[in-house]
Amino acid sequence: MTETAYLSLLGDRVRAWRSENGMTRKELSAASGVSERYLAQLEAGEGNISVLLLREVARAMGVAVESLVREERPQQKCIALLGLRGAGKSTLGAKLAEFLKVPFVELDLEVEKEAGAELSEVFAMYGQDAFRRFERRALERVLAQNDRSVIATGGGLVTDAGTYRMLLERCTCVWLKTSPEEHMARVIAQGDMRPFKGRSAALDEIRQLLADRDRLYSRADLVLDTSGKTARASLTQLLSLVKT
Repeated sequence: MTETAYLSLLGDRVRAWRSENGMTRKELSAASGVSERYLAQLEAGEGNISVLLLREVARAMGVAVESLVREERPQQKCIALLGLRGAGKSTLGAKLAEFLKVPFVELDLEVEKEAGAELSEVFAMYGQDAFRRFERRALERVLAQNDRSVIATGGGLVTDAGTYRMLLERCTCVWLKTSPEEHMARVIAQGDMRPFKGRSAALDEIRQLLADRDRLYSRADLVLDTSGKTARASLTQLLSLVKT
């Protein structure tokens, strides 16, 4: 591991700990006696911090200094988020990508680029089979262009065996699951009921979709249940999962 990569890893660990514990940089500075400026450099991967100062930071965090300085193999695969609309793929995906400093990709937007039309028009003009072909080509292009990225996939991608197999082979897949009621509430909050026939039948349709796709989503490498959790709490757990 290069010095730059190592310092970046060290900074990620300190920043992740602060996020998990809800501590500001100012509070960590006061507890450790290390200046906020030094901590900012450390978290940015630019601080060549001394062993003694790092020990004080570790003490203030209540962790062993060894847990901060150990080397590990960095995540090399793209991370793909799976799940129905309202699971949190876009919200958590964008934040995860920002934290990992990698590109964030909304696969549905890449499908629109591939087809030269909006999703609703793709379905109307070409049908679902053609949409799946555009989706596979878009995924192939995204994976070819990015060694590392966070990809928010469409909810139905898992129903296409070939495309899903490619995703499982090339990416670390995380199923973001939640209760049907939370799916419904979040989609309503987004003001978009496109995937559903109408509010009266939407909850039953979500339940049926989850039941039909449970076996497929369960093939993901990792599972995160976001039910009853804030976006911040879910992000903290997601970071822990993908960095394990």
